[in-house]
Amino acid sequence: MKTLVVGSGAREHAIAAKLETDPEVTEVHAAPGNPGIPESRRHDVAADDVRGLVALAEELGFGPDDLVVIGPEAPLVAGVADRLREAGLSVFGPSKEAARIEGSKAFAKDVMAEAGVLTAHSEGLTAGSSERDISDVLDRFGPRFVVKDDGLAGGKGVVVTEDRQAAREHIEAVLGSGSPVLVESFLAGPELSLFLLVDGETVVPLLPAQDHKRAYDNDEGPNTGGMGAYAPLPWLPDGAVERIVEEVARPVAKELNRRGAPFSGLLYAGLAWGEEGPAVIEFNARFGDPETQAILSLLKTPLGGLLHAVATGRLAEQPPLKWEDGSAVTVVLAAEGYPGRPAKGRPIIGLPEDTDEAYVLHAGTSLDEEGRLVSSGGRVLSAVGRGRDLGEARGRAYRALEPIELQGSFYRRDIGDKAAGIDLS
Repeated sequence: MKTLVVGSGAREHAIAAKLETDPEVTEVHAAPGNPGIPESRRHDVAADDVRGLVALAEELGFGPDDLVVIGPEAPLVAGVADRLREAGLSVFGPSKEAARIEGSKAFAKDVMAEAGVLTAHSEGLTAGSSERDISDVLDRFGPRFVVKDDGLAGGKGVVVTEDRQAAREHIEAVLGSGSPVLVESFLAGPELSLFLLVDGETVVPLLPAQDHKRAYDNDEGPNTGGMGAYAPLPWLPDGAVERIVEEVARPVAKELNRRGAPFSGLLYAGLAWGEEGPAVIEFNARFGDPETQAILSLLKTPLGGLLHAVATGRLAEQPPLKWEDGSAVTVVLAAEGYPGRPAKGRPIIGLPEDTDEAYVLHAGTSLDEEGRLVSSGGRVLSAVGRGRDLGEARGRAYRALEPIELQGSFYRRDIGDKAAGIDLS
């Protein structure tokens, strides 16, 4: 089986690296990929260039027995998967209509309401909303305000604050950009991410993980696309994953089917685990970053055949997934200025040798005119550590970051510390 991974981040690097270990996969290509992927397998085609992707697949001799995996959300929401399927390709990733579960938070709320899925109460505001409308909505929420950009915002369109003025300013900024806003009630309880392979109404969960969204230690600073993650979750109650599948994923999959938009791909459920169990914070329509890096490092089941089964409607025929024992941790190395205006073009040196226990995945990297590895995005690298337990995995991930030099870069030093029982104070 030949495979083509669409995208350029650490998520795509993790998928490509995992596909390389699948004995059924003969070739792994990336478009456009990043310098962590061998140059001979990288192709200078943008993730949203449908014609370029179809032409590349034809050039590489792809047929229905091969596989295209779409990593980022924007191409999915734009309908790239539909166009590639029309060209006769087997594609892992939902249709444009099904991807609205991520592309529009209002649509996701409507689906959950029809499916009877527990989530936060919300009210919407649009560009025509007046100052009085904004004040009235804020009066009905609080003392902690949750304000979300209704569209795609790369994980940075959410503000959670007890400062009413900060909530108002974010509302005005999002409305000023032309996007609608949702104001939600705050969901109490620890957060988790559960990735679910979905093929129509067939749902297969992966390992639960926890992301760390804030930029700095102790959950301080602005929201980011994610500064680190760990899997699995030692604090999650027994039977929790099964509850999420039965109370959240299957009802949503059935409702999308009922609407004529069956989901095929990876449904990402971001949840809060409260006194009543799981409540949905958000849905994404693809593998999440940085959770993917940790989760895939523990997957023993060959990835290529699994994703191809989803793409071709055969997920129900697959045997139960197999997992490595132990834990995995991802720590993100970010560029100076992230998540605002990250510094780019700075040299990166000191990357360690990859081992089975720890390795580094590329995200915002590129090669300059002299062939040097330089930063080219906000989240630059992801260090992944595996171990017998969470503490050992954390130690290995952080040791992999120690020799790396990138001027002004930073990373959180508390990824997974609470779950591991580590006091960094």
